[in-house]
Amino acid sequence: MAIKLIILVAVAYLIGNISPSIILGKLAGIDIKKEGSGNAGTTNALRVLGKKAAVITLLIDVGKGVVAVLLGMNLGSYTIGTLCAAAVFCGHIWPCFYSFKGGKGVATAFGAILAVNWILGVSALAIVAIGLLVSQRMSVGSILGAATFPFVCWFVEPGFVYVGTVMALIIIIKHRSNIGRLIRGEEPKMFGNKKKD
Repeated sequence: MAIKLIILVAVAYLIGNISPSIILGKLAGIDIKKEGSGNAGTTNALRVLGKKAAVITLLIDVGKGVVAVLLGMNLGSYTIGTLCAAAVFCGHIWPCFYSFKGGKGVATAFGAILAVNWILGVSALAIVAIGLLVSQRMSVGSILGAATFPFVCWFVEPGFVYVGTVMALIIIIKHRSNIGRLIRGEEPKMFGNKKKD
């Protein structure tokens, strides 16, 4: 079981390393880590590469979270599946293939959560959507979703609350620059200009 755990968690981490925004940027002759916010995620892909690239980035980032967790659960156990959720999430944020500089993990976390418990995933998505719609800023939706996630998780999927809480804290920490801009009133809206997000 220990060997299986190590292998599945390692595979999940490597799946997390797949970065569609970086790949699409290179195909367009752009280093997305040097454009916009420098973040290899959906929001920056939208601003730098356009809607099509953003949609592709979103789908792949969510999909890799789903795949990693399902592999862990189907080939291992529930516990291994939850650890694979953390591994794919960390692989997205700190990819060894890209000098440990990736995205903020929101889309991949959503995919992983969805695979653990679809009701939990939909609940988290609804909170993120409310924050986005009210503020018109993806960062607000992401921070709100992360801040409330441990409480939602406690009621919907208690077995995931410890791993989920760590993931939520990491997401909030990764958004610290956004929090600073929000406090200063400098955070751009989702469909505003191409300033840093």
